[in-house]
Amino acid sequence: LSFSCGQQPPPSLSLLCFAGFQRTEAPRPPGAKDLHAYPWDKSSLKSMPVDLQQFKKLDAYALKVNVKNSVEELVKALLKQARTDLEKVRAIWMWICHHIEYDVVGYHNKSQLSSKPRDVLQMGKSICEGYAELFEHMCSLAGIQCKKLSGHAKGHGYKTGQTFTGDSDHAWNAVYLEGRWHLLDSTWGSGSVDDSFTKFTYRYNEFYFLTHPALFINNHFPDNSNWQLLKPTLTLKEFENNMLHNSNFYMLGLLAAHPETPIIQTVNGKASVSVDCRSGTLFMFKLKGTDEHGLMTLKKYGMKLDIYPQKTGSHKLEIFAKPSKAEASDDTYKCVVEYVVECESVDKAVRFPKDLHQPVGPSWFSERQGFLQPSHREPVLHTNDGRCSLSFTLGKDISVLTSLHADGSSLAEDMGRRHVLQIHRGNRIELKVHLPHAGSFVLKIYSKKKSDPGNYDYIFNYLIRCLNTEVKWPAFPQSYSKWLQDYEILEPLSGLLPANRNVQFKLKMHGIAKVLVQAENTYPLTQNRGCWEGTCNTSGCREVFVMVHENANHSFYSHVLKYEVETQ
Repeated sequence: LSFSCGQQPPPSLSLLCFAGFQRTEAPRPPGAKDLHAYPWDKSSLKSMPVDLQQFKKLDAYALKVNVKNSVEELVKALLKQARTDLEKVRAIWMWICHHIEYDVVGYHNKSQLSSKPRDVLQMGKSICEGYAELFEHMCSLAGIQCKKLSGHAKGHGYKTGQTFTGDSDHAWNAVYLEGRWHLLDSTWGSGSVDDSFTKFTYRYNEFYFLTHPALFINNHFPDNSNWQLLKPTLTLKEFENNMLHNSNFYMLGLLAAHPETPIIQTVNGKASVSVDCRSGTLFMFKLKGTDEHGLMTLKKYGMKLDIYPQKTGSHKLEIFAKPSKAEASDDTYKCVVEYVVECESVDKAVRFPKDLHQPVGPSWFSERQGFLQPSHREPVLHTNDGRCSLSFTLGKDISVLTSLHADGSSLAEDMGRRHVLQIHRGNRIELKVHLPHAGSFVLKIYSKKKSDPGNYDYIFNYLIRCLNTEVKWPAFPQSYSKWLQDYEILEPLSGLLPANRNVQFKLKMHGIAKVLVQAENTYPLTQNRGCWEGTCNTSGCREVFVMVHENANHSFYSHVLKYEVETQ
């Protein structure tokens, strides 16, 4: 019975007399030469070579055809610009995807619904059954073998890991081109339905036109397994257990996701996921709608993510991606893969600061922004004594801004800047970090072109961890605008000086006539091999300033550094 439904109804008399149409033979069942190897060989997204550029004119023509009185007239109009069978199928596909909308009302009330091609054309809407029947009928009029297929689909309402029982719930087509069968789904090619299943939006999707069978099986399971066009074929159980990669996954050039099962168990409170892709792609993730409980790093060919759920139970994990090229027309992140993370125990020790921004650590993206050859490639730095140092080679004309952040109000914004000291030597920059206390900190790095007057742009961040509760470093001294980028403080590095002491100063500065340190009294520094050196006594004052005379003929000094003095 199931076979006879798929056959063409006998053509009506008027059709046989209709000039220009040939009878199509009954579709032949798929044979060995139709089959593709599984799993996907990563070669192409389609089952035959297709040059979309060559379709540009035909596509534009097909979209403009406006014939609604009969299917025969419509096909006749579409074929005017189509020579090859592939072009005929393309014109029919384009027209249906842009002129038939999904009938969300009819879906809920199927008894009132006709999926006969004539009715679908008249109404301009239908459900998958109607799309597939119209496609089959139009191909048959165009002399192309086409078959309507039915089966299970991981479409609207699909829940990760669910099983499929009962009758099939979706319909699509196979077309016979250049000696073998190919698969397509015009329902999914036309657009999408919102979460509440009340509104359809036209959004053309190229992915479902002649999709490679090893990819089509990802979310289409035909009732008759021969129509998988795969060798070996998959069982329903394998189909249910397989990872669902939606069309965005492949259209963005992604290749694989690990693990390959949709449900992941945490081990000691942690789960890990990675995605492989061809080249620079940007990623983000959401675990139960937030990216707070994970650590994502960007790799040249993908990304790696460690997740630490802070509650037991099942959590939805979504991975999003977008191309890094600025010229990509659609600059939004699209969901490419979903997992369910089952967490049995929580690792409370791993809490990430609120200010941590994903991805963490350096990557091809920070390199592209001019931060080359990082001394630390890992996203997390561990320090025992509360101090650490990072360095990069900087691209040309780059000015850098850094700040340190921690949860709670322990670090006000201006102080956060003063716990990081920049040291420039040639085109290398060193960032010295002194932590104010133990805990988890975020080191944020911003930059701008020196020639740009505008604001600094955020580039990337590191996570810095210190468990040693003895740690208590004061901030670095405050510097003013006259303190130039290539000046360097050799001592004292601490912005808090001891009271009633002689303190040794040693500063590397050039192009200056005189340097004074102003405490209760004023102490001149002397120049010695490119450094200005001397001592100052801190008794009787709360602040100490370093001042420079840029020109011996000038009478005024500029402040360059400010130190605090400990209160007794």
